[in-house]
Amino acid sequence: MGLHACRTFGLLALCLGAASAQTLKVGVTPGALADSAQIAADEARAAGLEVQIVEFTDWTLPNTALVNGDLDLNYYQHQAFLDTFNRENRQDLRSVGPGVRGNIGLFSRRYTTLASLPQGARVALANDTSNQTRALETLQEAGLIRLRPDAPRLAQLDDIAENPKKLSFIELAGPQLPRALDDADLVVVTPGSLVQAGQNEVAHQGLFYSTGTDTFWGIQFVTRADNANDPRVRQFVSIYQSSAAVRQRVHDSYAGEEKFYSLTWLAASPAQPVAEVK
Repeated sequence: MGLHACRTFGLLALCLGAASAQTLKVGVTPGALADSAQIAADEARAAGLEVQIVEFTDWTLPNTALVNGDLDLNYYQHQAFLDTFNRENRQDLRSVGPGVRGNIGLFSRRYTTLASLPQGARVALANDTSNQTRALETLQEAGLIRLRPDAPRLAQLDDIAENPKKLSFIELAGPQLPRALDDADLVVVTPGSLVQAGQNEVAHQGLFYSTGTDTFWGIQFVTRADNANDPRVRQFVSIYQSSAAVRQRVHDSYAGEEKFYSLTWLAASPAQPVAEVK
């Protein structure tokens, strides 16, 4: 099967209708995830498992299609995003394995070290709940702030306990962050986003890159609760995680820079769902 781009429910039906009932249908988003999943699909076919990769440009449809039974599996969201979808839509979609984690970096056109950041420096970061949490955790890991010990799992700006440089924060939608480099003193964003925005050189000049291999921020393979033990699902996830060709494609997609990403399944600690977002 080829790679399909589905942008509407009508086109989605056409894409999915072409697959047989025994074909495993996997929803992904463009880029490293789609490309690496397609390689796994090719290897699965050689092992006797037919897989159709369905590409989405919308961040809601892959879960909606999964709930409706139009997909068997999707691969595009981290645990925090999944938890929010389940809570807001009263669903029980479940992770059946961890995938790639895109790391976060701290970038600046004006300063070359974190120590040189001035008092009151302006920091641009994501305005959505889960990605703002990631940004704050990265700032804390870099030693620029300290979050409250009792902060919720999805900590937000109000949960900052210590801010010695008196940083001020600019909240922006994720796609706007690469452009904020011209205005902010520091931007918290994935280097992969900078590469996709044509700023490959900047992506390699981060002042700091997040580390860690916990699966909470890694992209999850997700399916319905009643499909979690489908052997086709388990086989595909296993093929993806064990494939040398998949790892090479991921590496290439992240500009050949290992600090841009983590393969969380190699040293995985299980992602724990968030019970409540305060």
